[in-house]
Amino acid sequence: MTRAGPGVETGLDRLAAGEPAVVRLVRGRRVGLLAHPASVDQRFVHARERLMQAGARLGVLFGPEHGWDGDAQDMVGVQDRRDPVSGARVVSLYGEDEARLSPRPEELEEIDVLVVDLQDVGSRYYTFVWTAALAFRAAARAGVETVVLDRPNPLGGVRVEGAPQRPGHRSFVGLYEVAVRHGLTLGELLGMVRSVERIDDRLLTIVRARGWRRDLEHEATGLPWVLPSPNMPTPQTARVYPGGCLLEGTNLSEGRGTTRPFEIFGAPFLDGEALARAVRLDGAVLRPLVFRPTFHKYAGVRCGGVQVHVTDPARFRPYESYLRILAAVRALAPDAFRWRTEPYEFVSDRPAIDLLAGGPEWRTAIDAGTPLGPLLEADREAATRFDASRRAHWLYG
Repeated sequence: MTRAGPGVETGLDRLAAGEPAVVRLVRGRRVGLLAHPASVDQRFVHARERLMQAGARLGVLFGPEHGWDGDAQDMVGVQDRRDPVSGARVVSLYGEDEARLSPRPEELEEIDVLVVDLQDVGSRYYTFVWTAALAFRAAARAGVETVVLDRPNPLGGVRVEGAPQRPGHRSFVGLYEVAVRHGLTLGELLGMVRSVERIDDRLLTIVRARGWRRDLEHEATGLPWVLPSPNMPTPQTARVYPGGCLLEGTNLSEGRGTTRPFEIFGAPFLDGEALARAVRLDGAVLRPLVFRPTFHKYAGVRCGGVQVHVTDPARFRPYESYLRILAAVRALAPDAFRWRTEPYEFVSDRPAIDLLAGGPEWRTAIDAGTPLGPLLEADREAATRFDASRRAHWLYG
């Protein structure tokens, strides 16, 4: 059994331990559970089982992007079904259109309380936090209480990186103005949503993670890691993801179809050796390689590229690093590199990179080949302002 070294317990661990104040939140009540495969305690027992053991009556099981079972790839709609373990309906909150991102009123009529237990990875564009926000908002409109079984942010809660979105660039990869690496837990983010939307405090209860400090990244907690989505295999993947996800806004393979997505990336037209020579990063090394994705972009095709090896997490700034990388790729392959123009997370009227970066500035600067220094400085200043504002929502000092 894996135990948390410094005594860190998730909200689910506290339910599993039978804490009376936590058990009372669910015992005898009709529960809707928003969860995924990583919603497990330190014994790897899923929240579904722990809720049933606590005396909850499971009414509806809600699944975010990638599905309740976590088997769907990115941006793939998932169908509803019946759960063979609990007998409850499994309802997908990631279907064929944007309207299906929130629970329907008739689904909320079946429950007394919505329980949310989702492992986030600390990046604005990881959609689980926005599924939780939409579910919380819908539940509040229906007068249904939301209970969050909180978990530590695997990137820690100290560092913030990447400016919040600019006006007109909110989407399912950023519903509120939040820094890319936000340094908040899911409970803290929903506390921010409650404040912004002026939702009655009585409609949100957060079961805090116990023993977590903001300076603790995942490896220091001793908590187990379970893939929260198919292409988030390790905490190291989460560490590069605040920058690596930007690759989705391009025609580069972000490494889906390899064993190290977002750390490995490239394209048939890319010279990995030249890229590694062109970019020097603080706290990381670019190692040239050749790979063949087994699926997704360039499936079965030989790609040149690099793997990002983080050597010093304290110095490594993933968002800034991958922006520098994209600028270098654009300069090395100006005729082959392009930005994604296909619809992205239900948006078709703006490039995906603008949604991810929060505005068009980075795309236009990289296309023009202008120095990134002034933009990076403005970005850091905006992240610093968000850092100051987010502290009003801290649950962990």
